[in-house]
Amino acid sequence: QLQASGGGLVQAGDSLRLSCVVSGYTASPYALGWFRQATGQEREFVGGIAWTGGFTKYADSVKGRITISRDAAKNTAYLEMNSLKTEDTAIYYCAVSRYSGSTSSLEDYAYWGWGTQVTVSS
Repeated sequence: QLQASGGGLVQAGDSLRLSCVVSGYTASPYALGWFRQATGQEREFVGGIAWTGGFTKYADSVKGRITISRDAAKNTAYLEMNSLKTEDTAIYYCAVSRYSGSTSSLEDYAYWGWGTQVTVSS
């Protein structure tokens, strides 16, 4: 089970940190990915992290503005977003990959959590 939280209404230029708690998933190693889906658009990869080793991968569209990290002791991953733009408005999802490394393909992710809405106003 995955639960994303931390979304909300913010202004352009603000920062936000999303959390994703992973529970009940014992297979190891695995990777966790963050995705987002704006209204009327397809779900897209934002970034991901390998749970073992903490190696990260980011989409080019957000690289430099986001940081993904994890606290293994809390089974929690984080997505920190800075300099938010109106185009970052979307529902953000976290998902557990079938593989040990994070990938950008939705099909590589076996378990998805409920999303959290992020709305960036101008």
